[in-house]
Amino acid sequence: MIKHSSPFASGAVQRSVHRGSILHFPKRTNAPESHYQYFSDGVMVIENGRIQHLGEAHAFFQHPDNQQLLNYGGVEMHKGLLIPGMIDSHVHFPQIEMIASYGSQLLEWLNTYTFPTETQFANEAYAKAQAAFFLDQLMAHGTTTASVFATVHSQSVDAFFSAAETLDARMICGKVMMDRFCPAELQDTPEQSYRDSKALIERWHHRGRAMYAITPRFAPTSTPEQLAKAGQLANEHPDTFIQTHLSENLGEVAWVRELYPESQDYLSVYQAHDLVRDRALFGHAIHLDAREYQALAASGASISFCPSSNLFLGSGLFDYQRAKTEGIPVAIASDVGAGTSLSLFANQADAYKVCQLQNTPLNPFESLYLCTQGAAAAMGIDHLVGNLNPGSEADFIELDLMASPMLQQRLLRCKTLREQLFAIITLSDERIIERTYVCGKAVYHKHANKKFEHKKQGSQLCGHNSMNGLRYSSNGFM
Repeated sequence: MIKHSSPFASGAVQRSVHRGSILHFPKRTNAPESHYQYFSDGVMVIENGRIQHLGEAHAFFQHPDNQQLLNYGGVEMHKGLLIPGMIDSHVHFPQIEMIASYGSQLLEWLNTYTFPTETQFANEAYAKAQAAFFLDQLMAHGTTTASVFATVHSQSVDAFFSAAETLDARMICGKVMMDRFCPAELQDTPEQSYRDSKALIERWHHRGRAMYAITPRFAPTSTPEQLAKAGQLANEHPDTFIQTHLSENLGEVAWVRELYPESQDYLSVYQAHDLVRDRALFGHAIHLDAREYQALAASGASISFCPSSNLFLGSGLFDYQRAKTEGIPVAIASDVGAGTSLSLFANQADAYKVCQLQNTPLNPFESLYLCTQGAAAAMGIDHLVGNLNPGSEADFIELDLMASPMLQQRLLRCKTLREQLFAIITLSDERIIERTYVCGKAVYHKHANKKFEHKKQGSQLCGHNSMNGLRYSSNGFM
């Protein structure tokens, strides 16, 4: 039962009721196929940006007070499937304009495309325009939370967080730290990167839904002195995130060995500077040795699996099964400029191919888990987002299961939820996103062809938790 005087009364609690097929993973698990929650006809109630109730529509509307919502049109009916907003654990927002750049592997690609692009963000107006465009695209692709690399310029972080704040979106971002092996206009110094990052932490971390990530780009572009400053920041601000790159490319791994000959391996460079801990997000991690797997597992750090990027740049095949066996949290990520799409559905399809090439096919439930609850768990934010549990922040998306004739036809042949989910993952891109909701408010609608404009209301978030039993229905999503 939902207690209220009138859902439409002036000055009443901000409430919305959504009815449709609903799928999510309510808790951390190593077996998502056995621990999902699905309602073929479900209802989700949102109050002040948080989910207040999730359950069966039939039981909910049996209560007279709730029945009145139907009588007065107080229920938003969804033809598609409702799932949590997607979470991209590793993405470079300045690279959105250089996506699909031809012909280079990692190190040449950085010098040819990435660094020249990032120099433009010294212009504040340019940074603001690109941040707004990038966030619009995230919402259109169904991604409501991301861990984002900005550039070396502080204004790029300000531009990103300011744009995210207008949407009230939960976002993580950080200023890139680089003091060598990049163009002079992109270099800072250890002390400057420390001062700039500290000021950004004080300005943005936990302001609304913003969270800060200490962001040394990767070991080759930081001197030991700068990595020490990054570690100092991490120790001074233990609830911040850390994001960087690890063992993406064999040439990169060899270069790190030359630059840090005293280090046992690539990961030990970061360990020596207090940068390997929980809330540390390591992009790629393709070419790890046994010690590195064990050290990551013991630290509580996580890996961002970037399948589209790894295939596109020819970096290698991430061993997801090995990481899972070692107990390392993993999330699927787009990486963007080195990848081919912001769509985490397209990236899930590539993740399946990467795993299939290693004879370890990725289960579709597990795949979706790695972009929602699993990603949130890997980042330590699953008490906030990644699921549709009562008490969680109301970030969710509606999937259009008629997004393409091919998908429509394939779903007609599916007999189980597993088959349906695999078809959706394999055949989908941004066209499947019907609507995107942030804190319960629509910020993107496909057929409106633009984001919804709304004034930021602030996060008046309530906080109770409950859990419904798991349910499976073979009737499908519709």
